[in-house]
Amino acid sequence: MNKLYVNTFETKWGVFRTAATDKHLVLVTMPGESKGSFDDRIADRFGDYKVERGGKLNRQSELEIRAYLNGKLKKFSVKIDIEAAPFQKKVLNYVARIPFGQTKTYGEIAAIVGNPRASRAVGTANARNNLPLVVPCHRVVGCNGLGGYGGGLSLKKKLLKHEGISLA
Repeated sequence: MNKLYVNTFETKWGVFRTAATDKHLVLVTMPGESKGSFDDRIADRFGDYKVERGGKLNRQSELEIRAYLNGKLKKFSVKIDIEAAPFQKKVLNYVARIPFGQTKTYGEIAAIVGNPRASRAVGTANARNNLPLVVPCHRVVGCNGLGGYGGGLSLKKKLLKHEGISLA
């Protein structure tokens, strides 16, 4: 039977939850998302897995998230698995490479991934991102401002400010 490891940890930003297989980090939830929501997402995607606490990749991701939040990490190295439809996976793989302190617009990403008219689909891909922070969808903004964010716009603003990004 496959195993899925889970971890919950408190930071000055709030509670984070992670889930990982033996090979990849597969889920991160941000402060404000309930344990029930986390559990539901695990049940939907990993219902046939044996769930246990701990795991090497969860420990690594916790250390990296803490380092990022403390201003000591700019790029995550934990191995990830982006499970998504082909276009969404292409978008999220690109978003994962947006450097710390930089942003891209939904439209820019749509053009980069080969479909310049798909800015709304880029937004949908970001909304379905199972690995926020590690796949930094907070760095994707609208052409006229913040755009959306699953963790709420106040958290998006806080993350962008943390990276030295100011949007007028």
